[in-house]
Amino acid sequence: MAHPTTSSTQIAMPVVLLTNPDSGILTNLLLKHAGSTVEIDIELNNRLNLFTGDNGLGKTFLLDVIWWLFTGTWATQPILSLADDTPEIQAKFAGIQRTDEWLRYQYDFNSQRWPQITTFDSNLVIYMQSNDNFSVWDATRQSGRIYQFDEDSLWHGLQQNDKTVCNGLIRDLNRWQYQPNQDDSSPFQQFSRVLKHLSPHPGEEIRIGQPTRISLDEVLDYPTLDLVYGNVPIAHISAGMKRILNLAYLLVWSWYEHQQAAKLRRKEPTQQLILLVDELETHLHPRWQRAILPAILRVMEAMQVNVSIQTMITTHSPLVLASAEPHFDVNQDKLFLFELEDRNVTLNEMLWSKQGDAVNWLVSDIFGLPQARSTEAEVAINAANQLMDGEDLAGLPEYLQTKEKIHQELLRLLAGHDRFWPRWIMKTQIS
Repeated sequence: MAHPTTSSTQIAMPVVLLTNPDSGILTNLLLKHAGSTVEIDIELNNRLNLFTGDNGLGKTFLLDVIWWLFTGTWATQPILSLADDTPEIQAKFAGIQRTDEWLRYQYDFNSQRWPQITTFDSNLVIYMQSNDNFSVWDATRQSGRIYQFDEDSLWHGLQQNDKTVCNGLIRDLNRWQYQPNQDDSSPFQQFSRVLKHLSPHPGEEIRIGQPTRISLDEVLDYPTLDLVYGNVPIAHISAGMKRILNLAYLLVWSWYEHQQAAKLRRKEPTQQLILLVDELETHLHPRWQRAILPAILRVMEAMQVNVSIQTMITTHSPLVLASAEPHFDVNQDKLFLFELEDRNVTLNEMLWSKQGDAVNWLVSDIFGLPQARSTEAEVAINAANQLMDGEDLAGLPEYLQTKEKIHQELLRLLAGHDRFWPRWIMKTQIS
């Protein structure tokens, strides 16, 4: 793949022109000496891009870079370098009309800053971080295009320059619920559909109940959720359910306010939404982990909008990857793996291959576990295999140096229905 020649003195400051509906899709990313990496060179797909790998190798760092490329701001701290070389970021977007397709940016050590960049004039970008903070970029909204939310401001509202730029989930949801003349495109109906899609299991859909007062100290009615076990004010729901609720609200709120801004500016709404999600499975029970990714892929349909969504998601969860199998399209989606090779961090595209279940994902090249068991059970089974293969047991711990001791350890660690038992019993004839 050819890239522009690196120069330490000239940085191209592009003029960006949107020329087709796919404008703003990030197609290629090249990082040199940025963060802990020597070089990362990837080609992204236009719908779903999944990133996995061990902790500390750069998944969040990558999403931060992508956020910066779209917005010109850093959601957390600016990316620097652990090396003496000049950090550099190069990117290519679909639908840009310019003399040089590649955008190239270098870190300026003198000013201690990355250069100012030109952003797209209609993109909508949502970044859900692993600490449950959210960042939203809407180039169509004139006043304060970047909105940084923590849980308090997401629920109770956000002020910028003494003006309310977001009413917050509590007030918006109450207001949406009782708007007159609601139809399928109204924000409450959109929110209800999105929340239904994000629910973990058919027949247990999350529904919005009637608002209720929960405190003598606060004149505020809180939205409630109708759950299978009863009606619960949102102030009392679990962390995982709050994450789902917050995501649903941010998607609907961002799109609704974008439409209002486009109407005021006499512009067409964007046809491209960028969604970044760090550690998708955070706080979520396995049932929710299995449902969340397919739900996100259906969200735009639930909102009834003609918008394509390019999604970048990081995950540690084998269930998230297993849940992708019925929906993964190699023409639109890609899977990437961060690895540590010879003390260097690499990011490689992986050939998509169905594993069938979460256990097989755990022992695949993606997660690399020898066995999907406790470490102690893995050691005991390895010892049992050595014995069955006629190998010397002298190098094993003392408690695993005879057949009888290995058997006792297996009895202690393995379930009675473990699939290892038939082979062990047949080979050793221990009853």
